[in-house]
Amino acid sequence: MISILEKIISAKRQEIACHKELTSLESLKKMSKKKTEIRSFRQSLLDSPTGIISEFKRKSPSKGWIFQEARIEKIVPDYVAFGATALSVLTDEPFFGGSLNDLETARGLVNIPVLRKDFIVDAYQIYQAHLFGADVILLIASALTVKETALLASTAKELELEVLLEIHTEDELNHINEYVDVVGINNRNLSSFETNIQTSFDLGEKIPDTFVKISESGISDPLTVRELRSAGFRGFLMGENFMKTDNPGEALKNFISQI
Repeated sequence: MISILEKIISAKRQEIACHKELTSLESLKKMSKKKTEIRSFRQSLLDSPTGIISEFKRKSPSKGWIFQEARIEKIVPDYVAFGATALSVLTDEPFFGGSLNDLETARGLVNIPVLRKDFIVDAYQIYQAHLFGADVILLIASALTVKETALLASTAKELELEVLLEIHTEDELNHINEYVDVVGINNRNLSSFETNIQTSFDLGEKIPDTFVKISESGISDPLTVRELRSAGFRGFLMGENFMKTDNPGEALKNFISQI
């Protein structure tokens, strides 16, 4: 049986092929030379007392629509006003309801680092991220080989973008390389979409201390954040917990007040 991750990656490769037909890689490279100053995702996490990375996400493959009519112009400024350390923007449309336009809009609305959260499997997407305003890109170990991870991370560094590497199993620790700025442990299995916070505690101690560590997915209790911080984590990527409410910014504010 084909996993959800395999379906997403297959669709992503087709999407990239279509984009390349419209705009070649060489043309994209020329367009992406214009760039404002990069905001450091890593340093923002180190400086933050909470480390909350608020995510703008309209839907997911496992839950369907979470907030179909969500307006980035409303939610993103509220995230900043109520204490978000960084912003994660989903740019996958078929499975998550996002777009590169969301990324570009968000960049113009905030003064905190912006992550392009997508399933990056081609350097083309990194140039897109650069052009549309990302400060940091996500690389998912389970979607890449070790060699692909290194090549893509190296490309990001050439564009002065930071790299968040996401892992889920101990076998994926070998994806960590010199170009990675932050290592994220996804508590969600991307094949089954089952979530277990214990994954962060189990893997966290195996990541070298030279890397900033964040925990992703399934975080809904302020106590969990306090426990993860005590275990050495400096960031916590949260989307659904806020986006499932009528007012994600207010939900973030209430959550931070309890940490």
